[in-house]
Amino acid sequence: MADTVATYPRIVAVVETPTGGTVSIDGRTTPVAGPDEQGVRKEIHALVTATAMELHRPVRLTTRDALGEQQFAVHPDGRMEPLSLLDETAAVPPTVPAAEEPAEAPPAPAAAAPAAPQPMTRAEARRPTLDDLLQSRPPAPLGPATMGWQGVVRRVTAGLVSPRPSEFELSHRSAIERVQRSLRGPRTVVVINPKGGAHKTTATLLIAATFGTHRGGSTLAWDNNETRGTLGWRAQPARHQNTAVDLLRDLDRFNDVRNAKVGDLDNYTRSQGSTQFDVLASDEDAAASSTIDARAFNELHATLSRFYRVIVVDTGNNMRASNWEAAVAAADQLVIVSTLREDTAASAAWLVDGLYEKGHEAKIREAVTVLASPTKVPDAQLHTRLHSHFNSLTRVVLDVPHDPALVDGGTLNFDALTAETREAWLQVTATVADGL
Repeated sequence: MADTVATYPRIVAVVETPTGGTVSIDGRTTPVAGPDEQGVRKEIHALVTATAMELHRPVRLTTRDALGEQQFAVHPDGRMEPLSLLDETAAVPPTVPAAEEPAEAPPAPAAAAPAAPQPMTRAEARRPTLDDLLQSRPPAPLGPATMGWQGVVRRVTAGLVSPRPSEFELSHRSAIERVQRSLRGPRTVVVINPKGGAHKTTATLLIAATFGTHRGGSTLAWDNNETRGTLGWRAQPARHQNTAVDLLRDLDRFNDVRNAKVGDLDNYTRSQGSTQFDVLASDEDAAASSTIDARAFNELHATLSRFYRVIVVDTGNNMRASNWEAAVAAADQLVIVSTLREDTAASAAWLVDGLYEKGHEAKIREAVTVLASPTKVPDAQLHTRLHSHFNSLTRVVLDVPHDPALVDGGTLNFDALTAETREAWLQVTATVADGL
């Protein structure tokens, strides 16, 4: 990876205090601030990612903090890869590989004359291909600003004055590109926390809505509760009340690959309109005695994976239920959700301990933790403790704000959410997509 990271521009980030730091790009220093050290690092990451996006290639980042000096390759999609401080191959352009030299060249015999270089034959010369031609194209121009004061100025002046997009807008665009990236096949995201009221159903709906909005459909939110969950109640209603139990009963018709049609699923799932995703509800019959077990989950999952690119699974509160365990086993990406409360956070920590004991350490290390604020002003001390705990266990910890439109627990209206909430869940979904 190091040989793809150019020396220009020179980027140095310094975390000076728990709430502040600087980013220097080619000698131009920009102060950054955040509510805590993690917030400062997020701001630094956003600035450097925006630079990589503008240049359409990875850049080298040098960080200095209490841990010392480190170097990373930062990609246009936000990914970071550690680089050795002694690695000088980063200065080599990607089209000129660094030559390997032996530790000590043996002396040439005194009487031996240097061999004349042999001309390269036509067959040995590398023939340039279409890929070479396409890769030599200049990067696409950066689109005009559409957000913030920069977008206002461009619109008011009819484009005569067109400021560069803000760092926030560049981060927003990057997140959308990450959500829209092509996948290597159908992918399953599983949202977990064994405590009720931990924000699981809300997270499932908002992640699915963000995927659906920016990917153009083929996304399913599935309530994998062994008895009754609330995903169907929180979703936009459909003309029918069919659930996963009804689909399981009629599953054979969809396993006939010659006659099965995706449109036939409309009689079992609930379309969510402009957010372009579907919902598969759990059993809603209070008098029913049927349950979804591991076998039923696996059969449903195998069939649904033929019709949907992204499946976001809402789980129940019993991590010992066989269908719960089957969902975790099928997950390409785990999302651990908790509100900023002691009880829900303790439940999430207990969940992580249990998954480690069951052999899911690799999935936990790559998991995304989402902390939802239950109030406008969250407990700062608890926030710091939870970030510290889950940052040491999972790939990343992200915050989502309190939103009045989510308080009543009723039908989710994506358009009623604040811009801050939608942006936070876009960043969450982009981070989830990074793991797919």
